[in-house]
Amino acid sequence: MSLVPSLTEAVAVSAPGVLVGATDWCTHPAALDVVRVGGTKNPDVERIIALAPDLVIANEEENREPDLSPLRQAGIEVLVTEVRDLPGAFRELERVSGACGVRGRPRWLDEAEAAWLDPPRPPIRLRAAVPVWRRPWMVLGRDTFAGDLLARLGVDNAYADHTERYPRVTADALRAARLDLLVLPDEPYRFTRDDGPEEFPGVPCALVDGRHLTWYGPSLAQAPRVLAEALRAAVR
Repeated sequence: MSLVPSLTEAVAVSAPGVLVGATDWCTHPAALDVVRVGGTKNPDVERIIALAPDLVIANEEENREPDLSPLRQAGIEVLVTEVRDLPGAFRELERVSGACGVRGRPRWLDEAEAAWLDPPRPPIRLRAAVPVWRRPWMVLGRDTFAGDLLARLGVDNAYADHTERYPRVTADALRAARLDLLVLPDEPYRFTRDDGPEEFPGVPCALVDGRHLTWYGPSLAQAPRVLAEALRAAVR
């Protein structure tokens, strides 16, 4: 059972048939046919217990301890991952693979590590903010996986030294921050060309695939190319 969309994809690709359940937000692989147990923040705990999985895979950021404690009390093993940067993602993916009985190292994991050895970067480093929510505006702060990916692609997070990981800011503060770029993912908030960029006239906005920016799994193999293309298109 997986309560983390990116780890759901990783397990489903590496060990087909192992998963008995996943959240409603676990959209990959597209053909995944398992019992759905609600959201990452509000899973149906009783339904999970009724499925009697040997293991539940969770994440310290995406899932809540009040939902995980009853699973442990019911005798279900819960593996909680912690991912704050790319090396940590690779370590946790290996740990999850081993816990799910995957034999050998998944090929996609080798491909992902190879893709990030020398990712494409702009000629000069860019300073950006990365909104992840609107009403209120929230941005990536310190110590985040997505911020680490962007740094490896030559984009420095303007809020990387903030005391909070996801600080609230105002649109006025973002407009005054002297940014080279705004990076607008389509999840968790779905920014689009008509929802987000209009608040920041004159600032280049890169609309990026949230799966490639925030998921740690098979998408990491394509993420450097996909993200670099989106960043490059925004600052031409």
